[in-house]
Amino acid sequence: MKEIRGYVTRSVLSTLGLSLYILADTFFIANGVGVLGLTALNIALPMFNLLTGLGLLLGMGGATLFSLKSGKNNYFSQLVVAAALIGLFFTLMGIFFVRPLAEFLGASNEAIGYTVTYMRFILVMAPFFILNNLCLAFIRNDQNPQLAMKAMISSSLFNIVFDYVFVFIFDMGMAGAALATVLSPVVSLLILCTHKNYSKRKISLTWAMPKLKTIWKSTQLGLSSFLAEMSTGVSILVFNQVLLALSGDIAVAAYGVLANILIVSLSLFTGVAQGIQPLVSKAASIKDDKSIQQILRYGLKVSFTLGVILYVVLFFFKYPIIQVFNRDSNQLLTEVAAYGIPIFFISLFASSFNVVFSIFFSAVGQAKQSFVLALSRGYFLLIPLVILLAKAFGLFGVWVSLPITEIVTLGMSFYFMHQYWQLQVRKSKSI
Repeated sequence: MKEIRGYVTRSVLSTLGLSLYILADTFFIANGVGVLGLTALNIALPMFNLLTGLGLLLGMGGATLFSLKSGKNNYFSQLVVAAALIGLFFTLMGIFFVRPLAEFLGASNEAIGYTVTYMRFILVMAPFFILNNLCLAFIRNDQNPQLAMKAMISSSLFNIVFDYVFVFIFDMGMAGAALATVLSPVVSLLILCTHKNYSKRKISLTWAMPKLKTIWKSTQLGLSSFLAEMSTGVSILVFNQVLLALSGDIAVAAYGVLANILIVSLSLFTGVAQGIQPLVSKAASIKDDKSIQQILRYGLKVSFTLGVILYVVLFFFKYPIIQVFNRDSNQLLTEVAAYGIPIFFISLFASSFNVVFSIFFSAVGQAKQSFVLALSRGYFLLIPLVILLAKAFGLFGVWVSLPITEIVTLGMSFYFMHQYWQLQVRKSKSI
C-alpha cells in the first residue's frame, strides 16, 4: 500500500503541475489583460489540449508497452523522434497559418489579436510540449516517478513566477503569459534529462528511426489517454461556439473560468490514474488479480474523495473564486459563472471514476474498452447533448450536459468492469 500511495501522490502532483500552466495563465491574463484576453485564452485552449494529448498518446501508450515488455526494446528512442517530427508540423502551422486557425476556432473580431498572439507562441514551441509529456510517462514507468513529479512542479512554479514577471513587471500582456507557458516544458525537460544518471533506469536515448509497428502499438494503448485529454479540448471548442451564439464573448469568458477549474480537477483524477497505471501494468504482466483489485480500489477511493472535496469548495466559495478571474468585476461574467458552477461540477462525482477506469483498461491491455469510454464521454454523448440541450433549455442546458454525459459513461464503465472480472474468473478456472 505504501508503494501505491507513493506513486499516486507523486503522479497527482505532477499532473497538477501540468494543469497549473493554464490556470496561472488564466489568472494573470484575467488580471493583466481583461475579459477579452480571458476569452482569447479559452478559444486557444483546444490547441494546448491537442499538443498535450499527442504527448500522452505516444507517452502513455509507449510507456505501457515498455512496462508490459519488461523494459525491452528501444521504444523510447523511436517515439522521441516521432514526437519531434509531429511537433515540427505544428511549429510550421504557428509560423504560417495561425490566424486562419484562430478564426476557425471561433475568435471574434474583438478577440482575434489576443488569440493569434497566444496561439503563435504555443504552436511554435509545440515539440517541447509533446516531448515533455512523452518523457514524463516513460520516466514515471522507468521506476523514477519522483523525478517526474520534481520536473512538473518546477516547471509549474517557473510558469507562475514568470507569468507575473512578463505580464506585470515587463507589461508584455498576452505575449508575456504565452512566453512563460512555452518556456515551462523546456525547464521540465532539462530536469528530466538527469534521469540518465539514475542507477535503475532501463530506457536510454539513441538515434532510432520510428517503426510503424511501434507507433501503431503505442497509439493503440495510448489512444484512451489522448481522447480523454482531447475531450476537454473538444468540449471547450463546442461550448465556446454554443455560448458565443447564446451570450457572446462574456459568456465564453465565464465558461473559461469553469473550464480551467475543470482542467485542474480532471488533472487530479488523471494523476491518480497515471499513478496506479505502472503498478496495474506490472501486476497484469504477472497475472496478479488480487493486487490489481487492491490498486484499482485505492485509486477509485482517492479519486472520488478528491471529487467530493472539490465540489464542496466550489459550491461554497464560488463567488470568491470567480472574482479572482474577474478584474473588471463584470456583473454578467459573475452571474453566468455562478449559475453554472453548482450544475456543471456535479460531473466531478462521475468523472472521478471514469478517468481512472479509462486508464485502467489501457493499463491491463484492454484498449477497446478505454477507447469506447473516451469516445463516449468526450464526443458521442457530450457534443450532441450540449447542442440539443442548449437549444431546448438555454444556459441551463449547456451546464447540465456535462453531468449527464459523465453519469451515462459511468454506467458503461461499471459494465465493462463487470465483464473484465468475469473474464479473469474464467481464465483462473481454466488453469
